[in-house]
Amino acid sequence: MAYRLGVDVGGTFTDLLLIHEETGKTWRDKVPSTPQDPSIAVVNGTKAITATAGIAPSEITQFLHGTTVATNAVLEGKGAKTGLIVTNGYRQILQVARSLVPGGLAAWIVWPKPEPLAALENTVEVSGRLDGQGHEVSPVDAAQVRQALENLKGQGLEALTICLMNSYLDGRHELEIASIARDIFPDIPVSLSHEILPEMQEYERALTSVANSLVRPVMAMYVSNLRRELRALGMAGRMNLLRSDGGLMGSEKAENAPVNLLMSGPAGGVTGALWVSRKAKLDNILTLDVGGTSTDVALIENGAPRLRRETSVGHLTVRASSLDVKTVGAGGGSIAHVPELTGALRVGPESAGAVPGPACYGKGGEHPTVTDAHVVLGNLPGALLGGSFKLDRDAATQAVQTIADALSVTLEEAAQGIIDIANENIYGALRLVSVQQGYDPRDFALMGFGGAGSLHSNAVGKLMGSYPVIIPVSPGVLCATGDATTQMRYEHARSFNKGISKTSDAEVAKWLAEMKEIVHRELEDEGVARNDQIVTFEAGVRYMGQGFEVDMELALPDFEAGIGTAVLKDAFDAEHKRLFTFNLDVEHEIVNLRAVALGQGAEMPASALADGNSDPSAAVVSDHEMWVEGEKCPAKIYDRTKLRAGNNVPGPCIVCEMDSTAVILPGHVGTVDAFGNIHINPVNAA
Repeated sequence: MAYRLGVDVGGTFTDLLLIHEETGKTWRDKVPSTPQDPSIAVVNGTKAITATAGIAPSEITQFLHGTTVATNAVLEGKGAKTGLIVTNGYRQILQVARSLVPGGLAAWIVWPKPEPLAALENTVEVSGRLDGQGHEVSPVDAAQVRQALENLKGQGLEALTICLMNSYLDGRHELEIASIARDIFPDIPVSLSHEILPEMQEYERALTSVANSLVRPVMAMYVSNLRRELRALGMAGRMNLLRSDGGLMGSEKAENAPVNLLMSGPAGGVTGALWVSRKAKLDNILTLDVGGTSTDVALIENGAPRLRRETSVGHLTVRASSLDVKTVGAGGGSIAHVPELTGALRVGPESAGAVPGPACYGKGGEHPTVTDAHVVLGNLPGALLGGSFKLDRDAATQAVQTIADALSVTLEEAAQGIIDIANENIYGALRLVSVQQGYDPRDFALMGFGGAGSLHSNAVGKLMGSYPVIIPVSPGVLCATGDATTQMRYEHARSFNKGISKTSDAEVAKWLAEMKEIVHRELEDEGVARNDQIVTFEAGVRYMGQGFEVDMELALPDFEAGIGTAVLKDAFDAEHKRLFTFNLDVEHEIVNLRAVALGQGAEMPASALADGNSDPSAAVVSDHEMWVEGEKCPAKIYDRTKLRAGNNVPGPCIVCEMDSTAVILPGHVGTVDAFGNIHINPVNAA
């Protein structure tokens, strides 16, 4: 029998989903994360969930994993010490950078420019030069290159990057220099820019390649250690990691190109939300993934998430495809505090994490957190994880009381203030992916998941006007669901740089056909048969003279039929007008072409729920009391496993299950659909 295991590592908990590939039967589990070494929690969780399912780890044929190891290395400044080799005259490429400054006009005054990822003293120039067509202007001088690299030997480098002028057209000079570099530095990884990002724009190519080197040693160590530990358990199946763009890549490729994993963790939630949205027959969704440390939000339009050609982590933005996910420091473990200088309540971004965690976890935490505020307000039951994880209400009360004393308000008012600020922080992030992208959030449903997503989603949906608010089944492990049900993905890009009048449909078709063959072979190497692959195409298009491009979908048959460029022009004009409200009467330029190959994802059937009527009373566990909208209200606690399709669950109440707790507010009602998802709407709209 074959099984696949999806694993998502969060700041507080590590989530696991095991799927029987033939029957679709699933097992779910959560174990505490181990920040000192995330692989420990992964291995512990694998042992636990296979024991629960009564199978041996050797029966797992696919291990699918979303990880934040690369993300944390960048955010915490714990990447490798990296050297950079550039063409003569370009030693300051990372220092010159681009003139774009984030944060509006005020940033010109207060913005501290980040330190380059490769220091100037660790950057050397070498001979050899290609022109803009990829022709050799001057050859590589092996003796000069060797001497330049010898000068770096005393710098204690842990990784090396080679980025030469125009190498995206032809990588032979980079390969020559890499051969010498591996002789001088045999024990450190070497990243070549023409392999990492074969596109024009030297700075972006250099920065992305250096970022790859920055996280490559730590990712290689993590992946190899994890693979060794899983093999020791007997798991011989294929091991894949989730890319930032929501696809999967093999663990060996992930070790060599970890820059594609910088947003691996948040991508799992979006792919899980896609799976739920298809079952719930919803095309337009705002996703709300609230974990212990942060909240990730994204927008799904017409059944597809928005993709970006950039990945941003902190101050670092590299040229690697990613889902358009925004992150804010608001999670269940976010710490509330009242600065003496302002006397105003603040929540996050500092988090209590997994150790010691919120005060209510009883692990020694003393700082008041968002989770503690939920306990005080009655938004959580006395225990989590199916009753196995007891909550310390007295400790939560004591922690939140420090905020109440500092603000001279009641305990409940302090707790409500903490929740309100966390909700406003989440609301601001959702506006970034909706309103600021030209979308009206009232046209979208809101799906809350993650350990704390269903605690906040009703309140945030009310702020956004986004209904229905969807609480999926097992929202606490939905990221692991996304890891386990997504597709293998590989993309290949090439710079094109031609005005449409200077090319032809036949020329573009020839390039696309060549790229199609490349991505086909890459996925075949990952074990995906060609008949199980889908290949799509994109182009970066702009008006001649613009400094940026818009990504547009292409159809190879259009170019083979001789109508591709005309279709592309019309589609670009329409999208440019939607984004910027105007068009230009100038030449259209194709900047780059991209082919994307997708393998088939696992078909995990959603279990249909037994039919019931509108009365949910059979699922009532007990009467309860919640503090809502400034007063205590009688409420109920429901056991989600006892709800039936068609039940209408009125607020105020909480709905509990093994991995999460949902809050339904007064004036709202949750309707259970055929697959167990809860659709929350205002009473007058329901």
